[in-house]
Amino acid sequence: MDAQRYNAALAELRTVRDQIKKTRAALAKQEADRDKLIIQLASYPKAKAERVAQAAGLGMADVVALAPALTPDSLATHDTPQPSTAEPSTAQATPETAPPPPPQQAAAAPAMTTTAAARPAPPPTPAEPAAPQVRTPPQTPRDLPSIPAGASGDAWLAPTPGLASTRPNFTQQARSTVFLDTTTGILVHRNQTHHLDLASRSAADILTAVFHAIPEGAERIYITAGDPWHRDADRYPYLRDAVAAWLNAPTPGWRTDTGRGRDRMAGHFVHVRNPVGRYQRENGEQHVEIRSVGEWFDVDGDDPHTIRDAFVLLWQALRRHWNDAVLMGSPSQTGRDLWTRTIPTRGQWSDGFPVLSEELRSLLHATAGQGRNELLTPPRVPEQLPQLVEYDRTFAYAKHTWKSPVGTPRRITAHAFAAWSEKEQMRALYGCGHWQVRVTVPDTWNHVGLLPAPAPGDRAWHYPAEPGTTFTTWAGGPEIHTALTNPIQPWKIEILDGILWDDGKPLDDWAKKLKETWTNLSAQAHFQGDAQQARAAHLASRAVRSILLYGIGAFAQRPRMVTGTTPRALERDVPPDAEIIGFDDELITWQKPTGFARDPNAHPEWAAAIWSGARAALLTQRHRDDDTYAGALHTPPGTVVAFRTDALYLTEPQNWPYHHQPGDYLLRGHLSGPLPAPTTEEELLTLRDSGRAALIAEREA
Repeated sequence: MDAQRYNAALAELRTVRDQIKKTRAALAKQEADRDKLIIQLASYPKAKAERVAQAAGLGMADVVALAPALTPDSLATHDTPQPSTAEPSTAQATPETAPPPPPQQAAAAPAMTTTAAARPAPPPTPAEPAAPQVRTPPQTPRDLPSIPAGASGDAWLAPTPGLASTRPNFTQQARSTVFLDTTTGILVHRNQTHHLDLASRSAADILTAVFHAIPEGAERIYITAGDPWHRDADRYPYLRDAVAAWLNAPTPGWRTDTGRGRDRMAGHFVHVRNPVGRYQRENGEQHVEIRSVGEWFDVDGDDPHTIRDAFVLLWQALRRHWNDAVLMGSPSQTGRDLWTRTIPTRGQWSDGFPVLSEELRSLLHATAGQGRNELLTPPRVPEQLPQLVEYDRTFAYAKHTWKSPVGTPRRITAHAFAAWSEKEQMRALYGCGHWQVRVTVPDTWNHVGLLPAPAPGDRAWHYPAEPGTTFTTWAGGPEIHTALTNPIQPWKIEILDGILWDDGKPLDDWAKKLKETWTNLSAQAHFQGDAQQARAAHLASRAVRSILLYGIGAFAQRPRMVTGTTPRALERDVPPDAEIIGFDDELITWQKPTGFARDPNAHPEWAAAIWSGARAALLTQRHRDDDTYAGALHTPPGTVVAFRTDALYLTEPQNWPYHHQPGDYLLRGHLSGPLPAPTTEEELLTLRDSGRAALIAEREA
């Protein structure tokens, strides 16, 4: 093959690739439509799996997997579920896998052992043949990384040289900001209101209209309503493609911003709901961002004036604690900037908080999940729920910032942990640590799962609860401590490896100031006589929540993903390690990972500790002033329907105390039954919204 034929073949290959992408998108949509029809057909009482499978062109197993109600009687099993054979069996007790004490001995010492490595478990004990079951494709849980043995692993514990979080020595500059409703064309700038003609609502039209109305310009345009980046959603197979096309469409007189000064943020950020467009004049004299106000709080028909007032109230409230507070483009940027201004100038950490090695940051990124999101479906809950009750932990993450890991961590091997006394072991597990453990669910367990495990498929984590199940995972100290001391029955935990930090309070001052700000704004929202100002104060209080929530998330510092575009005519210039995520007749949109940035404020250990504490509090949380407990483990078995980050969904109301304090369980929704148990997240959210509306109506009646 000569060069001419080679280039011609490359061109043909690109054409085939484009056709494959379009065909796959169309096929995915058709398959989704088919699955919806199958689920609809299952609601017919006389529906037969055989006929549905024939009509769909699928096997019966596939149809039943989509719609369990269609399971034929001959394939259904009514036996008690057996421990999953996908995990090592614990039916035959060994010194390392002895069964936990019976329930009446739950107050005894925790069932905790150590081992230098995870040994293969004995084969499952032969059992009586069970009724035939529908076969589903095997799913293999993903493997979590481990710390290498020996000196190479110990080297991971050394902090990144020359990188630490230090207090800034400059004053953050405020940016002129406007608020634009792209549905009505109303623009609010300070105390002025303008009515704009936005034409097609493209980025170019918005920039032209805004800078015509405000000749001096603006540096930040918040979109309060209209979601203009979704205007052509019907033309693209994926919403992300529509957003990318909107951001990258031609903007005469402007180009994509390349960053400036201390604010190195540059380039567009493609996000399906809250994208960020960054532009600069072609002469380089003006820079402007187009952002969604949805980054800060949910808007419910609020006009730009109310949203402007919310930002003013937020800034004024923060200024009471930070005399140099500035609202940056996003809550995460604002949160981290405010935190850096609480770093001590004297004392132990005045030289800064060291940043972990990139290896440890990668390990935490892979093994420390965020919120618990789990839907429990029949038979773990009744087919018909007597009611659905939603409890939401108020300002939850603020409850778990009082203690955080600091300094250079220590590695605690299984051998070292085993050499400690029981008191030392429990003190370590109650401290700031991240542990690799082998977990065994008690044989008599009948409640929800306690510890996250790597899940098969696309899901990040699941929470095994099947009696006798054994799995290996990583978990934070609060969750390990909860598993060992829970009010029902201690779980068996084997320590395989661990990382232990000193206890510190690097976030305490920052979080206290944000909590006070939140409390003051919440009080304004409650007692304010003017309805618009009350609403603005409420939105401002929600923005404070976002500052803390996303500020904590920013400490996690995920590996960076760079998004870029290349003209179709220059396709050979697409980076070789990039993934093409969208294209049209003009541009190719691609993304590629760039690893971890050299970020002086990267502290995934803080985010991991807070997330672990929040997940543990969903299970059990003590209210000292009331001398009582709340959480999923303080409800009867079979009454927990779902977990959603900070929320708990139950089939029975609970008499849990609520004092408007961070972490308290607030009753958010109550829907009377009987109700069909939700089997998808969409069904749960529909019931959630109905329950919230029903509770509001009940209180107003």
